[in-house]
Amino acid sequence: MSRLILTFDDSAAGALKGTGLADRVLAFGLCFVWGPLQTASELQNAAQVDGLALCKFCERFDAIELWADPEPNEQLQLVWLLDFLRPHADVIARSALVQTNVKIGGRLPAEWVKQRPRAAPIHNDHLEIARAAWAAWRAPSPAAWFGLLAQDLSALPQLRHTVLALLEELPMRATGLGATEMRMLELVAAGHPHPYDLFPGDEKPNERRTYGYWEVGELLDGLAHCPSPAVSGLAEGPFDLALHDSKDRHDRYKESRLSLTELGKAILAHSDDFSRHNPIHRWWGGTELTNDRLWRWDPSERTLVAP
Repeated sequence: MSRLILTFDDSAAGALKGTGLADRVLAFGLCFVWGPLQTASELQNAAQVDGLALCKFCERFDAIELWADPEPNEQLQLVWLLDFLRPHADVIARSALVQTNVKIGGRLPAEWVKQRPRAAPIHNDHLEIARAAWAAWRAPSPAAWFGLLAQDLSALPQLRHTVLALLEELPMRATGLGATEMRMLELVAAGHPHPYDLFPGDEKPNERRTYGYWEVGELLDGLAHCPSPAVSGLAEGPFDLALHDSKDRHDRYKESRLSLTELGKAILAHSDDFSRHNPIHRWWGGTELTNDRLWRWDPSERTLVAP
């Protein structure tokens, strides 16, 4: 029986290729947690393999498995792919879903061979939840995404955590910063002075995994390189490929000694609001956040606050 594994992260694909569990392993690696979402045409192009539309490519295999990490970006890719495949009953009939509680790429191939998770057939409840979630994430306001919390999401057990994690990245009601930004301020205040001290990772104090490496670097840029910074001492920027390609600049970046400004201290104390002093313009799914249209999240009440 020929088997295809579809996954959503290069490290996951690397681990799964080493298992020999499938004849072909593919990773999409799309970013849905940051920046404007891809157009329908761009997503159609992303769903092509060897010059074939994904559904046509899938016809080459007797069994198809979707392996999904628990991190938010991978969960968003999962609901996108399930919604994309939903009209193709022949592909769905041969497909099964593996949902892990740990990062797939964080384990050796031999571990996955020894402790192979059960692949559950994909049913209509998976598809309907995915349809609702993908439509909600693309919507021009967070209201529909917030509404997912009132639904039964148990068929996709990591999705509820993703819904909450992304809501927490909306500007906080009191501070105008999301949860990852607030965690970085907390770490600077606690005596972690270097930029990479603030990045999430194994055995690192920032436990938030909503955003990846590049996104966290941009968030730190936004806190330090703005009209009224919350963080001082970041010696280089912006956090891009050019910075990484220059050893001298990257070394200066890594050796920066960060501290909170007076504004940063006030924000951390919930007595001032970053958006009162700085321009805001970023995308949260299909929602364009600006100072005039700043949807917020109240973490204590777990409520969405309209502009």
